[in-house]
Amino acid sequence: MRPKNTICLWFNGDALDAARFYAETFPDSAVGAVLHAPGDYPDGQAGNVLTVEFTVMGIPCLGLNGGPAFPQTEAFSFQVATDDQAETDRLWHAIIDHGGQPSACGWCKDRWGLNWQITPRLLMDAIHDPDRAAARRAFEAMMEMTKIDVAAVERAWRG
Repeated sequence: MRPKNTICLWFNGDALDAARFYAETFPDSAVGAVLHAPGDYPDGQAGNVLTVEFTVMGIPCLGLNGGPAFPQTEAFSFQVATDDQAETDRLWHAIIDHGGQPSACGWCKDRWGLNWQITPRLLMDAIHDPDRAAARRAFEAMMEMTKIDVAAVERAWRG
């Protein structure tokens, strides 16, 4: 049964490669149906991979090989809640070490231009703390980081 709502992500001819990477990297992820174009289209030919159905951590997605017209931007990202530093490191490095780029505050971009927020649960707990001074300390610590350092955030949070 097809989901009622699916995230459609635009790729430049490499949606299947991206879907395979996501399926290998993230839990509860898989590659589903691959549709080969039944005819020529503006950025491809009959027989090329046109769309790829896949899931990322249980979220249904469709990769569309639409060509170079619409690159990914930071306006869309997946936010991945991690349980500890080991999981944070594993996912961060899976993206960065396979052609990705680091950014600030736990954000990174994969080699296809898709943006990811690798966000430890502890960080979210800290910045939502009703003690606004504690939340501010954790937030300010995060603002100095690229990949999130869970222990450093916790130290700042605790004061």
